[in-house]
Amino acid sequence: MTMAPHDSFRDKAANRDVRLWLGVIVLIAAMTVMRGLYAGLLDLRTDEAYYWTWSRESVLSFLDHPPMVAWFVRLGTAIFGDTSFGARFAGLLAMLATQILLADMVWRVTRDARAVVTAVLMMEASLYFGLLMTKISPDVPQVLFVTAMVWALVRLAVSGDGRWWLAAGAFAGLAALSKFTIALLIPAVLVFALAPRWRGQWLRSPYPYAAAVIALLLFMPVVVWNVQHDWASFRFQAVRATSATSEHTWSFRTFGEFIGLQFGLVGFVLLPVVLTGVGLTARRGFRRGDAIAMLLSTAVIVPLSYFLWKSFSLRIGDTWPTLIWPLGFAAAAINLVTLRQEGWSASFVAMSFRWARIAIVSGIAFVVVVCVYYLALPYNFIGRTDPVGGEAGYEAVVARVEAELQKTGATWIATTDYRTCAMLRWFFKTRVPVVQINERGRYQGFRAPDISLIAGHVGLYVGREPENNPAIALWASVPAKREPLESVDRVWRGVVMDTYAIEKFTGWTPDLSPPRDSPLFGWRWLA
Repeated sequence: MTMAPHDSFRDKAANRDVRLWLGVIVLIAAMTVMRGLYAGLLDLRTDEAYYWTWSRESVLSFLDHPPMVAWFVRLGTAIFGDTSFGARFAGLLAMLATQILLADMVWRVTRDARAVVTAVLMMEASLYFGLLMTKISPDVPQVLFVTAMVWALVRLAVSGDGRWWLAAGAFAGLAALSKFTIALLIPAVLVFALAPRWRGQWLRSPYPYAAAVIALLLFMPVVVWNVQHDWASFRFQAVRATSATSEHTWSFRTFGEFIGLQFGLVGFVLLPVVLTGVGLTARRGFRRGDAIAMLLSTAVIVPLSYFLWKSFSLRIGDTWPTLIWPLGFAAAAINLVTLRQEGWSASFVAMSFRWARIAIVSGIAFVVVVCVYYLALPYNFIGRTDPVGGEAGYEAVVARVEAELQKTGATWIATTDYRTCAMLRWFFKTRVPVVQINERGRYQGFRAPDISLIAGHVGLYVGREPENNPAIALWASVPAKREPLESVDRVWRGVVMDTYAIEKFTGWTPDLSPPRDSPLFGWRWLA
C-alpha cells in the first residue's frame, strides 16, 4: 500500500511542528531554570526588600502602590520561607502564565504555530522578561493581569460571546490592584469597544458595563484605604503623573535615557522589530476597523507615547513601560503572518521573518550573558551605576551593625531612608526592631515594633554619608544625643557603592504614629 503524496506532506509538517514545539519547550524550561537560579542566588535589592516588608503586613493597600505585589511575595514566602527565592517565586509563575496567555492569544488570531513561537520567544529574548520577571515589582503581577485582560478581549472578538467582557473586567480589576498604570490602557479598551463593526452591539449590551463594575469592585480595597488615609497613594502617584516642578524641567538627557533603556531592556534588535510590527498593525487595524489590531496597537502606542512625553521632564523608571511589551510582541507576531496573507512581496516578508529570528536569537543570547555576568563573573564592568550591583553589598554593613549592637548594648536600629530600613529589616528579620524614624506616612496601618525595646533604650542610627538635608533637619529638631561610632563601605566586586555612618544615640524615643502635620509623617514625593 502506497501513501498518498498529500498524506506524506501532512505527516512531515506534523513532525516538523512537533520538533518545533519540543525545542521551544526545552528552551523555555532552560530559561526558567536560569531565572530560578537568578532568583535564588542574588540577594534582594532595596525596593524588593521594601515590598517584602509589605508582605508581612495585613493592610488593604500601601502608599506607593496597590497590594498585589505584597500578595505575590507572601505566596512565595509561604511556600519557600523568607528567602530570596521564596520572595521572587511568584514572578517565575507569572512569567510562565503570561507566556501561555500570549501563546493562546496569538494562536486564536492566526492559527499559525510559527507566530505563536515567535511571540513566546520574544518574551524570552527581552531582558525585561527573560530575566527581570524574577524581580519583585508591582509591574510583575500587572504584566500578567494586563495580558490576561487583553487575552479575554481577544477571546471576545473571536467568539462574539459577550460574557468574555466579565473576565476582562475581572482581570482589569486585578491589574488595578497591581499598579495604577493600568489606566493607560483605557483608550485601547475604548477603541476596541467602539470598533465600527460592533459599536452599537456593545453600547446596548450590559456586559461592558458589568465588566466595569467588576473591575471597580475588585479595586475597592485601594479606594477604601485611600479614603481612610487622606487619598495618600492617589496623591503620591498623581505627583509623578503631573510633575513639572523646577527640579524636573524639560531635559533631552532624561529622554535619551528612556530611549536607551528601552533598547537595552526590550532588545537592541527586538525593539525596532516590535515597533515596526505595532505600526503596521495600527495602520491595518484603523483602516479596516479590525478590533483586535486596534486593541493591540493602541495598547502599545498610547502608553509609550505618554512615557516618551513624560521622559522630557521626569526620569522614567526602568519597569514602568513593562505592561505594554507582551502586547507589542503579540502584535508583531500576528503582523508577520498577516503580511504573507495580504500579499506583500516575498522579499519583504522573508526579510521581516529574518529580522524577527535575528532579534530572538541575539536577544536570548544577551539575556543569558547578563545572567552569567551577575551570577558567575567576579568583575564590575559598569561601576557605581550598575543597576544590580549598585544595590548589593549590604552584608558588610549588616555585619558591622551587628557588631556595634553587641558592643554598645543597643536594642534597636533607626534609619531615615526607607530603602536602608528595608534592607536592614530583610537581613535582621525579627531579631532587632528596625525603624525608619521619619516618613512614617509610608507605614500607615503597619504593626508597631516592640516599643519596649525602643523606649528609653540605646539605639543605633545607620545612614548614608553624607546625610541629606531632611535627615540633618530631623536630627536637629530632636533631643537625641548622637555619638559617631564608625563608617562602613558597601562594596560590590571591588567598587565602593556607598558609605554608611553608624552612630549610637540616646535620650530620645521617636513617635512612630505622628500626626499628619508632623515633620516625621511626610514623605518625599518623587523618591
